[in-house]
Amino acid sequence: MSFAALESLFTVTGAAFYSLQVAPTAALTGEACNRNTLIGLEILIHDYSDTAALMAQFDLVISADTSVAHLAGALGCPVWVLLPFAPDWRWLLERDNSPWYPTLRLFRQSAPGDWSSVAH
Repeated sequence: MSFAALESLFTVTGAAFYSLQVAPTAALTGEACNRNTLIGLEILIHDYSDTAALMAQFDLVISADTSVAHLAGALGCPVWVLLPFAPDWRWLLERDNSPWYPTLRLFRQSAPGDWSSVAH
């Protein structure tokens, strides 16, 4: 998923957005950080315990199917996971929740490559 696919999320009024991306992928969020729509936290993250500590402060974690999504779910943080049309088998099919993580909600592509249907 390209970072640009998420930019519509940053128009939500009254919300602040933080990036848990670390180098080298943190560079992908640079343009949004420069527009003050996203606050990069990569300088604070050295390992998963740092990521976990930051997540514990958030109202919600929004993630693609990455280790961050699994960490948030394992910690019991509210997390929304954006899934491709053909997701990993662990997310099962035709459901918007997960038996593994009760605080997790799944958002699935309605067609291959259609991230706009997920991040609207």
